[in-house]
Amino acid sequence: MKTDIHPNYRPVVFQDTSSDLAFLTKSTIDTSETIEWEDGNTYPLAKVEISSASHPFYTGKQILVDTTGRVERFRKRYGNTAAKAAPEPAPESVAKPEAEADAESAPEADAEAEAEA
Repeated sequence: MKTDIHPNYRPVVFQDTSSDLAFLTKSTIDTSETIEWEDGNTYPLAKVEISSASHPFYTGKQILVDTTGRVERFRKRYGNTAAKAAPEPAPESVAKPEAEADAESAPEADAEAEAEA
């Protein structure tokens, strides 16, 4: 096995910048910042913008985290399309299966045959 080709796998603290969540896990990420953790040890710090504490899928809340103005540029370019209600689709005509159509027309045909006789 070759030596010195694998990244340094070590404990790292990940901190969510949009919420107060920080968690300690192992990672190979390179960081320049450090933080003193609850156990008194100093660990490398990796700051993240989104985590399970701030992501709408996990929280069920729509929190808009926009650090680079992407949403404003989108709204400026395309307008506020969310405010425009989509037209409701017209109800489609329901076609009956042939067996049901024949069954419904059969009593009418019988009544016409009796009237002629």
